[in-house]
Amino acid sequence: MADLSNIVAEIAAEMADAPDRGTVADYIAPLAAIDPARFGIAIVTADGRCHLAGDATTAFSIQSVAKVFGLTMALGQHGEALWKRVGREPSGTAFNSIVQLESEHGIPRNPFINAGAIVVADLLLGHSAPAEVLGELLRFVRALAGDEAIFIDEAVAEAERSTGYRNIALGNYMRSFGNIHNAVDRVLGVYFHQCAIAMTCRQLAQAGAYLMLGGRNPMTGRSVVSMQRARRINALMMTCGHYDGSGEFAFRVGLPGKSGVGGGILAIVPGTASIAVWSPGLNARGNSQLGTLALERLVQRTGWSVFDPPIPS
Repeated sequence: MADLSNIVAEIAAEMADAPDRGTVADYIAPLAAIDPARFGIAIVTADGRCHLAGDATTAFSIQSVAKVFGLTMALGQHGEALWKRVGREPSGTAFNSIVQLESEHGIPRNPFINAGAIVVADLLLGHSAPAEVLGELLRFVRALAGDEAIFIDEAVAEAERSTGYRNIALGNYMRSFGNIHNAVDRVLGVYFHQCAIAMTCRQLAQAGAYLMLGGRNPMTGRSVVSMQRARRINALMMTCGHYDGSGEFAFRVGLPGKSGVGGGILAIVPGTASIAVWSPGLNARGNSQLGTLALERLVQRTGWSVFDPPIPS
């Protein structure tokens, strides 16, 4: 296999010339203002090396990628009891869809669609104040990345709140079924601010590295989650991490991955690498157009798909 630094540099150059960059999310004003020409990629490997190209050190709103970290925290607090309130199946519908909640009695299909992440936020909130929960979440992500510079973008959080009518509807609808226990505005305060976490590709790849090493933080050697839990989070990322585009992502890329409408994708190569890509233009299903293409080309050149045998170096 060619040197990873050369591969990421080549991919970044190819993405710079790509004609179809997708469409930037325009329903959240701060995201609509992002230049669609931006592209970054970072790969953290199991030996601790980091390979960067493009805008890999520019912070962006990770949006739904944050659901991975929220779920990890909630599982640590509530364990398997969490699955009584959230399913583990692909939804086959858009990330903000409400259609399945009535027939399924207010239980979201999985923790990576908006409804599921709102339930996870309710679990995280418990009897705490929203500020306490957000402080704990931010400390957790900073510890995973080994970087205190990670922050919550208040302008993005406020824009989410001011336009989040469908998420408000999801929260109230699930509360009517008894699956939201706290006041909906407090739960959504946690949810909107969680989505407004800003990170660079480098920080995101480092923060997700525990999922490539069976739950162990490679920088500290300490266990973040059990090996079994890391495997199950990866499984959910594979089957549900790209909403109704999850099957297409598995077909094209073949890695566990979680996307966000900010244009970021976190992808995991178990035992080998944690990858973050960012390009703000989205495809029709709300996933990064160039981020997906870049990951497809990366696995073609490295043989990293979980469906392929390892290629000898």
